[in-house]
Amino acid sequence: MNVLVGIMAVFLALSPAWAQGDQAGVSWSQLSPGEQQLLQRFSDNWDQLPPRKQQRLRKGAQQWGTMTPEERQEAKQRFKEWRSLPPEQRQQLRERYQQFRQLPPEQRESVRNARRWFRSLPPEQRKELREKFQKMSPEERRAYRRELRRQYGGSGGGQPPGGSAGQ
Repeated sequence: MNVLVGIMAVFLALSPAWAQGDQAGVSWSQLSPGEQQLLQRFSDNWDQLPPRKQQRLRKGAQQWGTMTPEERQEAKQRFKEWRSLPPEQRQQLRERYQQFRQLPPEQRESVRNARRWFRSLPPEQRKELREKFQKMSPEERRAYRRELRRQYGGSGGGQPPGGSAGQ
C-alpha cells in the first residue's frame, strides 16, 4: 500500500511537467522581432494561448518570413478564400488535410505533384477537368487517374502523378 501511495505521489508531482512534455509555451519576449511583428495581434493574450497554438503560430510566422512576395500574395488569397467558406466545408478540408498528413511521404509527394500539374493547366482546362471528375463515380475516378498516369508517364516533370486530377 505504501509503495502505491509513493508511486502516486511521484506521478502527481511529475504530472504537470509530463503533461506539457515538449509542448512548453514560449514567452512573448522570446519571439524574434520579426515574429513579434507578424504576430502582433496576439500580443495581449499570447501568454494565455495554449502552447500548441503558440507553436503553430510561431511556425507560420517563420514560414511567412521565408516566402517571396508572390508566395505571400498567393497565401493571402488562399486565406481570404478559406475565410469565405462555410464552416462545414472548412471542417471537411481540415479532415482531408489530416488524411493527407497520414499518408506515407512518397504518396504525399505524389499528391503534391498532381496538384502542381493541375495548377499548371490553363483555367479553362482545369474547369473542364473538375466538371468531368465531379460527374464520375469513385471507380471511374480511379480509372481516370490510372489513365492520366499511363498517358503522361508517371510523376516526373510537372506531369500528372498519382494524386487526384480534380483538386
